[in-house]
Amino acid sequence: MLLTQSTHTQVEKAALPAPLILLLATGAGLSVASLYYSQPMLGVLGADIHASDRMIGLVPTLTQLGYALGILLLAPLGDRYDRRTIILIKAALLALALLSSGLAPGIMWLLASSLVIGLTATMAQDIVPAAATLAPESHRGKIVGTVMTGLLLGILLSRVISGFGAEEFGWRSVYIAASVGVAMIAVATWRGLPRFQPTTQLAYGELLGSMVQLWRRHPALRQAALAQGLLALGFSAFWSTLAVMLHGAPFHLGSAAAGSFGLAGAAGALAAPLAGKLADKRGPELVTRLGAALGAISFAVMLLAPSLPTHMQLALLVIATIGFDLGVQATLVAHQTIVYSIEPGARSRLNALLFTGMFIGMSSGAALGSLLLSQFGWAGVVVLATVSSLAALAVRMLGSNKR
Repeated sequence: MLLTQSTHTQVEKAALPAPLILLLATGAGLSVASLYYSQPMLGVLGADIHASDRMIGLVPTLTQLGYALGILLLAPLGDRYDRRTIILIKAALLALALLSSGLAPGIMWLLASSLVIGLTATMAQDIVPAAATLAPESHRGKIVGTVMTGLLLGILLSRVISGFGAEEFGWRSVYIAASVGVAMIAVATWRGLPRFQPTTQLAYGELLGSMVQLWRRHPALRQAALAQGLLALGFSAFWSTLAVMLHGAPFHLGSAAAGSFGLAGAAGALAAPLAGKLADKRGPELVTRLGAALGAISFAVMLLAPSLPTHMQLALLVIATIGFDLGVQATLVAHQTIVYSIEPGARSRLNALLFTGMFIGMSSGAALGSLLLSQFGWAGVVVLATVSSLAALAVRMLGSNKR
């Protein structure tokens, strides 16, 4: 039986049912994974539909562009309308867009579908605020952390799954299977997710304009977005250059090896609920500082790699990957806990602003990482990631926590 948000408020201190938490975590993971399925398949995909490297490179570009636009233009609607309805609409459109990609007869069709995938994959940014709204305050960090684990596993494992699926069954099968998965989540959401009462009656233009006011009004939001953006910069610089680095001396490893590092990152992501639980008990500020410090230390130890034998270098990279991923994800969960407590009626807009800062950091990290790798080698990338993580720690240590 569906519950309204007002009904939920009456039992606010009751724990959320485990199946509902699992539904939210799975929905977040499957939706955001849609952004990354194409990346390991581009070579095979381009040859199959006879597209140039330049055109096929637009597939992930348009997907990410759609996601960025969706965060800014669609995610704030969660404060204006029932989040359950928004999630259902986006899930249906995302399933259709994935199916359309799997059936695409040519590159232009695929590019249009990729843009829609990016726009509708923002249902993940509706699910996380929904989890924060449903969660009792005393367990909000833990529940948000659990849902974020699903989201992060979707990011980290999507490349591994799509690479294997494309090799074994063809690239179209990956999109079609993903479409089925999202459709199943839509059905489960329709049956199991409560309705949400809108928290504002602002018109769409006013809703977007209010985000500027939220940004100006809350120093804690600006601090969280800046710190998470700096961590995302180093995170993205690492992941965007890892495959190139492993391909060269002394490793000479293929793309499968780079994809397997996603499993190491997933190990770090699994600790996100622990970070949320610690934030509930000791406060999210402590978790942000510990997470940023762990990220900086993990990146810094990679500078020792050239002095070690090759097999030891790989082992060090794996350990460091687990460490910095844990630090980045723990900090994100803590930042979300901080942001969601600022103004409960504006959680969707606050979440959109936080992730916009994170997205800017990731985009900057990808660009700077590639530049530094070409100019200074892997050491340049590691130094960038270390410095950006230390800068995030400084923001958390020195910045104001006033709301």
